[in-house]
Amino acid sequence: MTVASKTVSDVIHSHLGVLTRAEKQLAESLLDNYPVSGLGSITTIAENAGVSTPTVVRMVQKLGFKGYPDFQAHLHQEVEATISNPIAKHDRWAQNAPGTHILNRFADAIMGNLRQTLTDLDTATFDSVAALLSDRKRGLYFVGGRITGALAEYFFTHMQVIRPATTLLSSNSSSWPQYVLNMNAGDILIIFDIRRYEQEMVSLVTAARKRGAEIIVFTDQWGSPAAKLARHAFRVRIEAPSAWDSSVVTLFIVEALIEAVQNSTWDETKERMKTLEGLFEQTRLFRKPG
Repeated sequence: MTVASKTVSDVIHSHLGVLTRAEKQLAESLLDNYPVSGLGSITTIAENAGVSTPTVVRMVQKLGFKGYPDFQAHLHQEVEATISNPIAKHDRWAQNAPGTHILNRFADAIMGNLRQTLTDLDTATFDSVAALLSDRKRGLYFVGGRITGALAEYFFTHMQVIRPATTLLSSNSSSWPQYVLNMNAGDILIIFDIRRYEQEMVSLVTAARKRGAEIIVFTDQWGSPAAKLARHAFRVRIEAPSAWDSSVVTLFIVEALIEAVQNSTWDETKERMKTLEGLFEQTRLFRKPG
């Protein structure tokens, strides 16, 4: 099986259509509190799902694993990957680094990330998110973490030109309740959260959902806990030969969404751009050529 490029969750989802009723019951139990739900003994897993241990054995083999130990080994690798710090990531890549130039190694990794992300990405999900962001009756709120905050700000800056009612949340999580206070039913909260997930994000999403907000999450292939509460989630490949995760493919999706929203609302967007250019002219923000 090709588990190297897929998470166990991905594999389970892709096989749901061929599972028996008992196996589906087991699959749902595993996905409910993934990946923790799969880290116990085979007996515990079976009891929690209300199925027999032979059902567990049959399902993991149907998924393409050699047996339950192999299934659990992949889960443990995922857990280790999601909590890796930059030093551990660097050491792992350094041990396996080929003798080619870093530019080539990085390009190969990024192209692989892009191909796999596009393979997994549902175009209907992309179109649905673009439609939500284009709906000017909905307010948009953007937030990211320590690193991904830059992506949230980039997305916000472009959307602020395209349409009104856009807000960038402060990086100070203690101020988030004030932003939630202003959210109305149907507003959109866009979150960026990749591995070493930030604990406050789930609290923010929970509070926003109670206000009736829709949640869109940009995360990695393992999935932020906040993604479980989202209407839509983009699970992007982020591995790179570096101590840091790559944001290239996440930015690719963000820029594609910006274009999709801009294109669908071009008449209104063009007028806003003309007005903005006039304001730039008044403030002399940019130098004129010549």
